[in-house]
Amino acid sequence: MRVYVPLTLPGLAEAHRTGELGAGPFAGYAVTPALRAWYGSDDVEELEYAALGRAALASLRLLAADEDAPRRRIVVAVDVADGAVVAASDSGAEPGEVTVKVTVPLAKAAAVHADADDAERDVTAAARALAAADGGDEAAQTAVDEAEDHELLWFATQELPNLLGRG
Repeated sequence: MRVYVPLTLPGLAEAHRTGELGAGPFAGYAVTPALRAWYGSDDVEELEYAALGRAALASLRLLAADEDAPRRRIVVAVDVADGAVVAASDSGAEPGEVTVKVTVPLAKAAAVHADADDAERDVTAAARALAAADGGDEAAQTAVDEAEDHELLWFATQELPNLLGRG
């Protein structure tokens, strides 16, 4: 199963240093029945893109909680065994939210997705506006939407040192 794991640049640096994406359990996003129902599609590529988007929003939440982290959303795509993943079942769970129950070596990562440098202003504004957007503030939601308009760039795992050097 492909799982999209939300991180920040410091979180990615820690994973690179330790060689582990995370020691289970940790949160991620994947194509789940709840995501299929929420997104309303059976197209696997569209659903994977939706899971990546949910993980990017979760990364934004991590940034909102860590004012010192560079303002770039980070999502690591990793393939894990189906049995190592459990779909979130509580009523407050996001569509596609899963828990990875096992330790995942960073070497299992298929790719890393990250904001380009030119997204920093919008991501900064979105991180500041996120709580208000969650509360229904339309102007704040516009700020979050503007950050989401930035497509995450794709990086091969071999490019991690370069990506981390820019952070």
